[in-house]
Amino acid sequence: MIAIIDYDAGNIKSVEKAVEYLGNEVQITRDRDLILSSSHVILPGVGSFGDAMQKLKEYDLVNTIYDVVDRRIPFLGICLGLQLLFQDSEESEGVGGLGILDGRIMKIPDAPELKIPHMGWNSLRFKQDAALFQGLNEDPYVYFVHSYYLKAEHEEDVAATTFYSTEIHASVEHDRVFACQFHPEKSGRIGLHILKNFLQIGEGEA
Repeated sequence: MIAIIDYDAGNIKSVEKAVEYLGNEVQITRDRDLILSSSHVILPGVGSFGDAMQKLKEYDLVNTIYDVVDRRIPFLGICLGLQLLFQDSEESEGVGGLGILDGRIMKIPDAPELKIPHMGWNSLRFKQDAALFQGLNEDPYVYFVHSYYLKAEHEEDVAATTFYSTEIHASVEHDRVFACQFHPEKSGRIGLHILKNFLQIGEGEA
């Protein structure tokens, strides 16, 4: 069973539909026992960094997420779900993130003829050994909607990048923690392939 963490963030239903389309049983939940008994856990979301951290604390989900990571249950953050994994964000100064990975969330710099928020399709440059991108051709196009971007502290955590006014760390992988700034659930065939790759991680393990 795949758990999608419910913390009142937007975009959860579209992730549920994509995972179900791939033939999986899905539960949108904030129940600790259900989350920790799942084969895979997804933290999607759109919205404000500060509001999201407040909700995770309000629903007592922070320690649950830490336990998912400690138990090495494959975990996928999407969009805001990626940003929350890091230490803090320029969007909500003074609010600490989950701090599972090292890095900062920063505002996309203004640039001539570029609109912010960044909404649209961009190509990815990914590392050949990155688990989420196995079986994809080079420079796949995926769909983004964001005004803030990740600057990861450790290059080895960065699985894919894109360029929009600046270099954006678009996907990270660290042990069993995975995350995408883009929306695989809105990225057509490519996005479904990425989700399928994630859902195959750890298959067959006891």
